[in-house]
Amino acid sequence: MTLDKSKNYDLIIFDWDGTLMDSESKIINCFRKAAEDIEIVYPGDESVRNIIGLGLKEALAVLMPNYSNTIQQQLVDRYREHFLYLDDTEMLLFEGVEKGLRQLQSDDYSLAIATGKARIGLDKVLEHTQLREHFVTSRCADEAKSKPHPRMVLDILTETGVTADRAIVVGDTTYDIEMAHRANTDALAVCYGVHQREKLIAQQPIDCVDDFAAVLQWFL
Repeated sequence: MTLDKSKNYDLIIFDWDGTLMDSESKIINCFRKAAEDIEIVYPGDESVRNIIGLGLKEALAVLMPNYSNTIQQQLVDRYREHFLYLDDTEMLLFEGVEKGLRQLQSDDYSLAIATGKARIGLDKVLEHTQLREHFVTSRCADEAKSKPHPRMVLDILTETGVTADRAIVVGDTTYDIEMAHRANTDALAVCYGVHQREKLIAQQPIDCVDDFAAVLQWFL
């Protein structure tokens, strides 16, 4: 892991779940309920935790590779119904996120989102949190190839006109770090989300921090 706080960036590309918002419990609950709805064996909390960050279809290919496409699509449909409308598990921004995004903007950083969420899910949480105005653009897993493919980052770079060496990805999973590497951008790992520090460091991010306050200290 190479530490280089002196390097300047123009664009910070944030993951959403586990990086800006604590949504782990809701995601796990919705997967469990979706499996119950269609009467298949739930793969377990730890297995679901490990695929947070991937697009739904890619996550199911990892979680349940032996189920048919029909069963997987039924699970996707039930998961989305629970996540968007039925499940009332509270999701909160991590401490300091709202104020911190304003600080980063005021320090002339452009901010973007690259997430495994579908567009409908991201739009809903951006509306609920009233954070949309802080981001110049975003990409979701149903608009580009899922992490760890670099397509989301490459699309964001093209849209913003920022070169890869002036951008950095901030995320809590190995999928985020690998996506950044494949897009030739730096990556800052956060270990307060779903993947453990040791697993993140093995992917060689530029640094790994313990809370969102440390993210801000890294840039400001």
